[in-house]
Amino acid sequence: MDSVSRLEITAKSPGARRGAQVLQRLREQPPNLWYRGEQVKDVTAHPALRGGVHTLAALYDLQWQHADVTLFDSPTTGRKVARSFLIPRTQAELRSITAAMRVWQDHTHGMMGRSPDYISRAMTGFAAAADFLAAADARFGLNARRYHEYLRENDLCLTHTLATPQANRAASSAQQADPFLAARIKEETDAGLVIRGARMLATLPVSDEIMVFPSTVLRSSEEDAPYAFAFSIPSNTPGLRFICRESVDHGRSHYDHPLGSRFEEMDALVVFDDVRVPWENVLLHRDVERCNQAYARTGAAVHMTHQVVVKNIAKSEFLLGLASLMVSTIGAENFQHIQEKLAEIWVGMEAMKAFLRAAEADAALDEWGVMRPAWNPLDAARNLYPRLYPRMVEIIQQIGASGLVTMPTEADVRGPLAEDIRRYYQAARAEAHDRIPLFRLAWDVALSAFGSRQVLYERFFFGDPVRMAGALVAGHNGEIQRHAEQVREFVRQGRDAAFASAASA
Repeated sequence: MDSVSRLEITAKSPGARRGAQVLQRLREQPPNLWYRGEQVKDVTAHPALRGGVHTLAALYDLQWQHADVTLFDSPTTGRKVARSFLIPRTQAELRSITAAMRVWQDHTHGMMGRSPDYISRAMTGFAAAADFLAAADARFGLNARRYHEYLRENDLCLTHTLATPQANRAASSAQQADPFLAARIKEETDAGLVIRGARMLATLPVSDEIMVFPSTVLRSSEEDAPYAFAFSIPSNTPGLRFICRESVDHGRSHYDHPLGSRFEEMDALVVFDDVRVPWENVLLHRDVERCNQAYARTGAAVHMTHQVVVKNIAKSEFLLGLASLMVSTIGAENFQHIQEKLAEIWVGMEAMKAFLRAAEADAALDEWGVMRPAWNPLDAARNLYPRLYPRMVEIIQQIGASGLVTMPTEADVRGPLAEDIRRYYQAARAEAHDRIPLFRLAWDVALSAFGSRQVLYERFFFGDPVRMAGALVAGHNGEIQRHAEQVREFVRQGRDAAFASAASA
């Protein structure tokens, strides 16, 4: 699609979508997904995907149910559009984006880590900082602004992919045995780029388009230049394939799998089989240094992390509520070790809230005139939560203990042994018909395939925690050294006082 046709579509665009429109587009323009060796013809009906797809559609209906919070008037058409595409210029506008994101996160309880507002915030950052892209090529800045407008006016959902396939981890993409293992530029034409290779990990591949982000770990060498790019393309582009992992939605009821049946967002490897990318879709090209700087300079990382911390708060609140209800149901609230565990979840939840509040309170206009949340508290939050969430899940396991692995299914509850179940599954403050679905929810959080995927996902949400810690130390080294200098001065004062005392004696 060229830039002219995009502008034409913008003029006719519907603005903020409703769920039925989301499902209709996925049926009419299905992404090229493959699941268990077969191409998925209709993602809205496929047993492994439909639960998450229909929850995705419900989010778009939800934004209209809370339109005063989640939508704003388009500066182009005047139609209502999603607030996640707003470029904030004031702290009030920034806080309004937080409020809008909370609507979706409260609905999903933070269990869909890649809800559409995540990449919407990233693309808004790129568009607001279009001059950074234009410094390399004027077309790229214009592309970013046009694409942001196109997304906003059509309310499209994006997935994204960043990491390279795990083959030889000791070698760079250019040094792999197969130079096209990682997605790279195969050739360049007057029309655009031809991309061959693969990328991982595309979460929510049931999306309208995919944003192929630049890597931030490229070396400043000519051999890495073919791997340095950023572009967007529709998810049904010829040659583009998504190879999905096994679903954590096993087609069971909301009673049996309350989370997996609703919030399976899917993850996929993305294959680029000589995919043609028009120049109108390109944001960065063969610029290693600019690719490494892109997230920080444009603010995309900050805006994405802002969304993630909102998600973390909703998720922590949900687990605190779950833990508390479990404790009350089985009459364990007077045990001190239980109180300690509830307090631990509460402290983690409040820490996330404090990080968000600090990020908003200390927000300031960046070099592009965007009200950017303060980075330090967000950076602290994204480095802390990969340790907090697995511990929260462990607490759910410790509270539930053997009760998590002996819960009957919906079929059992409705079967011939219903009377046994009614008698033997009662709790201190709940009949069996109330206790069982509560503990099945706890099981889906703490033990199921869905729950295990959530723990792994949170551990590596922004990448390897060790590499993230290294980046944190490097990025905040000036501040760290200022504090070190304070300690050095304190030690020096004590040393000098001691020597002065000895000399006077």
